Amino acid sequence: MASRGIDRRKALRAIGLAGAGAASLPLWARSLVDLAEAHAAVPTQTFRGPMADSFQDGSQGVLSQSQFETVEVLTELIIPQTDTAGARTARVTAFIDTILSDAEPNARDQFVDGVGWIDQRSMELFGSRFVAASVEQQNALLTILSARENKTPADAVGVEFFQALKSLTVTGYYTSRIGMLQELDDDGSNYFNEKQGCQHAEHKTGN
Repeated sequence: MASRGIDRRKALRAIGLAGAGAASLPLWARSLVDLAEAHAAVPTQTFRGPMADSFQDGSQGVLSQSQFETVEVLTELIIPQTDTAGARTARVTAFIDTILSDAEPNARDQFVDGVGWIDQRSMELFGSRFVAASVEQQNALLTILSARENKTPADAVGVEFFQALKSLTVTGYYTSRIGMLQELDDDGSNYFNEKQGCQHAEHKTGN
């Protein structure tokens, strides 16, 4: 069992981090990816913090409703539903919100600022928030952010954010029940316990 877990972590690193250009990530993003890896290294871990709380005190998770929606659309564009489930069904955004709840303030703030940048840039380009833009417009913006030759200072925040998000999305997906069973052909013994996600109705848009 232990060796199998190590193999899984190696696979996650190879699939997710290399593909997202992790070597070039800024320190704040690297710290989030490291934290996600630490979560992924404990298959029996139960989610803590805002993703598991009952919210009896009325508080929300790290991400606001609109931020949660933006990240959820982004993650689904990274791993869309095809003949297998996508990131939304795997509740990847709940995983990311959990990582943010455990992250250092600077890394958390940088990520949240990146979400805001995506919506602001979408407004500038398309006249609407990212979630309200067409799929073609959404993909056009992400193509700009993914271009290796994009060295435009004005896009730096978005480029760094999207690099970090790709790594977090892949890690969250492949350590979910759906990702382990459908994509990595795991027998189910190594995935996280079910992600409960935020209990607020507005954060259950993917259900």
